[in-house]
Amino acid sequence: MSLEIIPVEGLPMIKKGDDLPALIAACVDVRDGDILCVASSVYSKSKGHCRRLADITPTEKAAGIGEKCGEDPRFIQAILDETDDIILEYPFLLCQLPHGHVGVRAGVDNSNVDRGLIILLPPNPMGAAEDLRQGIKNVCGADVRVIVTDTCGRSFRRGQTGVAIGWSGMPAIQDYRGDTDLFGRVLEITEEAVVDEIAGIANFVMGESHRGVPAVVCRNFPEWEGHDELYFTPEEDITRRALKKMN
Repeated sequence: MSLEIIPVEGLPMIKKGDDLPALIAACVDVRDGDILCVASSVYSKSKGHCRRLADITPTEKAAGIGEKCGEDPRFIQAILDETDDIILEYPFLLCQLPHGHVGVRAGVDNSNVDRGLIILLPPNPMGAAEDLRQGIKNVCGADVRVIVTDTCGRSFRRGQTGVAIGWSGMPAIQDYRGDTDLFGRVLEITEEAVVDEIAGIANFVMGESHRGVPAVVCRNFPEWEGHDELYFTPEEDITRRALKKMN
C-alpha cells in the first residue's frame, strides 16, 4: 500500500450554520473512496452544539464534584447533562455518553472556542458521520467514507490520541477471527479497530493547540470487512467494573 494523508488547510473559523462539507470540498480535492476525518469539535460548532457557562446553573452534585476535582461547577454540570453513566468521579470525571463513547469529561471541551463557551460532542456521532458523508456527496458527487474524531487518553499509557466516535461507509472493526496466521494457526480473538487507527493518524496531522487543521483526507486506504461493535458492553468491560467500585 502507498497511503496518502492530506490536511484540509484554509478552512475559516467554523460557526453555527456553516456548510461544513461545502467548505471542506472547496479546500481539497475529495475523491471516491477517500476517508474524510473530521474533528468532532468543528462539526459541533457548525451545528451549534455549544453552551455558555453563564447560562448553566450547577446542581449540588455538580458543586460537590467540582470542589473535589478543582473544576468550575458549571462546567461539571454541563458534563453531567451529557452523561449517561458516571464511571469515575475523582480525580476526574470519566463518563459514558448515551451513544456508547466513554471519555474524560464526556468530551466536553473549552479549548479552541470563544471564552465563556464550551463545545459538546455531537449528540449522535454516527448520524454526524453520515451527515458529512451525504453532504460531501451532494456538494461534489464524491462517495467518501467518514470518521468523526475526538481526542482521548488511554488506560495504562500517558498522552492522548485520536479515536473514532462516529463513522460511515465502513465497518469500525476489521475482523480477522477465523483467518490464519503465517504458520496456518487459526486466529480466534483478533479484531482490529481500524477506525481508531485512522483517527489516530488523522489527529497527528490535525495537531493540537492552535494549528487549525480540523479535517484530514486519507487516500488509497483499502476496504475491509468486519463489524461495528467497537464498544464493550458493560458486562464485558472489566476496567469499567473495577473503576466503578472506586466511586
